[in-house]
Amino acid sequence: MKEKLLILGASGHGKVVADIALKMNRWQSVAFLDDNKNINSSMGLEVIDTSSEVSKYIEEYEVFVGIGNNITRQKVQEKLETLGVEIPVLIHPTAVIGEQVEIENGTALMAGTIVNCCTRIGRGCIVNTGSTIDHDNCIEDFVHVSPGANLAGTVYIGKRSWLGIGSVVSNNINITSDCKLGAGSVVIKDITDPGVYVGAPVRRV
Repeated sequence: MKEKLLILGASGHGKVVADIALKMNRWQSVAFLDDNKNINSSMGLEVIDTSSEVSKYIEEYEVFVGIGNNITRQKVQEKLETLGVEIPVLIHPTAVIGEQVEIENGTALMAGTIVNCCTRIGRGCIVNTGSTIDHDNCIEDFVHVSPGANLAGTVYIGKRSWLGIGSVVSNNINITSDCKLGAGSVVIKDITDPGVYVGAPVRRV
């Protein structure tokens, strides 16, 4: 465990990630890497370099990917993993985590999230503000659960899927990889084909 943290990306998602890191009080210093050379600081934290220079810092820093896009986040985190970078889990102090919950590296749990017992959350996931994930869920790698989304018990979400703000997934539902659910979507049947789904109940568009 290193005493310094670097966040890749100083924009919207990166700011929220930095806020969690600061509230965790785990690192002596937190800084950003960002490719926009017009950004010198964010959240009162310094942007010390571009993301392409991350290898210079991996002996001294843990690194977290603060990028909202699932596919981009996956590519960046997998590159970091090949470099042997230490990638932490970030959990906001107000999150509620049940017993026997597994959370993999690179995942961020935002303020007010609830994850109930016996759930597994994979690598590089975003569990956003005020969302709930009930018991015995399996959330695969690089999934984005948007603010206010609610997942009932025994739900499976495939890799890189994105659950829109306020979406609802009923119990015992399987959603395949690479799906996008629109805001306020309600899922009451399994989704077996990748694509974009909207409505209550959802339909593919």
